[in-house]
Amino acid sequence: MLAKRIIPCLDVREGRVVKGVQFVNLKDEGDPAELAQAYGREGADEVVFLDITASHEKRKILLDTVRRTAETLFIPFTVGGGILSIDDIRDVLDSGADKVSINTAAVKEPNLIKKSADAFGSQCIVVAIDAKRVYKINEGKTIVETSEGLCWWEVYLEGGRVPTGIDAIEWAKRVEELEGGEILLTSMDCDGTQSGYDISLTREISESTNIPIIASGGAGKPEHIVQVFIEGKADAALAASIFHRGTHPISEVKSYITKKGIPVRL
Repeated sequence: MLAKRIIPCLDVREGRVVKGVQFVNLKDEGDPAELAQAYGREGADEVVFLDITASHEKRKILLDTVRRTAETLFIPFTVGGGILSIDDIRDVLDSGADKVSINTAAVKEPNLIKKSADAFGSQCIVVAIDAKRVYKINEGKTIVETSEGLCWWEVYLEGGRVPTGIDAIEWAKRVEELEGGEILLTSMDCDGTQSGYDISLTREISESTNIPIIASGGAGKPEHIVQVFIEGKADAALAASIFHRGTHPISEVKSYITKKGIPVRL
């Protein structure tokens, strides 16, 4: 088994790290550069930086903040938010990112995934999928039986504000066909709740594709991360609240995971 990755997430609004519950009620958590530097020291495998209002506000990502954060890191750094074109990707990479995360632009122009993979390499292109459960059964959707009942997952854009009617499982398969390198999969239902990841969603997309899946949304304790690795079959676990607030430091999480027989980089 390949080593699993633990990835802190910096959701950034107006240059500050924020965190809410199910994409709302955001609270200030600190400076992105300071937090990134601390996570690098603590043993994070990567850091993800998402400018969460850039797409909704129809503006470019805050490159100065990206650059300042990148300067503190010596581990892989993924940046997303407001990225619409090859030129935007180049600007973000030139500002110190190792990978870019695209979401809204990828759904609106899927060929951007292929173009960017050709230009920069698939390993550089992370496609973010924000997905929410729908219990009204729609024809043509991939229906899954969960403990809460039959459902499918709908893709949302612009930081969880805009529903698309697109089936998340089918979109994930399309992302792989277009040579996306990884999928950053966020459960909008679980985000910020600290009640655990959406295991059904993560497992369905992991089993439907052959590219790495970063699970996001719901981490509240180390047990949740073990569960998403074993039951959800995720390749990496992204978390925010438990790291920002010091509830479960990265070193504690990695120690717990190791004791459960799951390989991580120590």
